Parts: sequence; C-alpha cells; structure tokens
Amino acid sequence: MRKNTHSTPEANLTRRERQIMDVVFARGEASAREIWEQVPDAPTYSTIRTLLAVLEEKGHLARRTEGKALVYRPKRQREKAAASALQRLLATFFQGSVEQAVAGLLELEDDLSDEELARIGRLVADARKSKKP
Repeated sequence: MRKNTHSTPEANLTRRERQIMDVVFARGEASAREIWEQVPDAPTYSTIRTLLAVLEEKGHLARRTEGKALVYRPKRQREKAAASALQRLLATFFQGSVEQAVAGLLELEDDLSDEELARIGRLVADARKSKKP
C-alpha cells in the first residue's frame, strides 16, 4: 500500500469550496447562479458568491464579466485537478492503494469490451516497463 503525502492546492479547500470547483471543472466556466444551482444542498446564493471570491483570492479561479454576470473558470488545468482528486479519493476510500481502487473500478464495470480490457492490460504492461528496479 502506497500513500501519497504530497500536498496539493485542492487539499486546502473546504468541502463547499471543492463542490464549487467540481461544478466549475465540469462546466468549464460558470456564473455564480449556475454554480449555486449545481452545488448539492447549496447554501445561500450570497454564500456561494463569497466562496467564489475566496477561491479567486486563493488563486483557484479567474473571472470575467459577461453582461451583468461574473463568469468563473478554473486557473488550473483539468488534468492536474483530476490527478489531485484521484489522490484524495485514493487516500479517503482506498488507504492510498491504487490496486484496491483499480479492483473496485473493475468490479463496478461488468460490461467492459475486449478492446477496453486490452487497453487496460497495455497500461499495466507499460507501467511495469517504466517502473524502476
């Protein structure tokens, strides 16, 4: 079992801030109202706006004006944020074990095609080759 203790920018976000970032990443960009409508069990609209300002101040979001609305977009690449989210998922649910996470995913997906299974096999083989002795 391997644990990654590397701190990521997302590690310092509150649950609400992460929910907001999830919405912005999923949409690419969004107004405060659009975010408010998408956040699960959302707090008040005013709270969302305050949290957006905090996320902007922390350097996670950039904003632009579109008509009367402010539109927010992530300042970090989606791939880097996805890697950070995966690290949190591994730490939270799989005790840092990639093996347990992959096994869990494979158990969920009972309709993988032969092509998908072959691609997964190649990824495992490539990881084996790139691993240092």
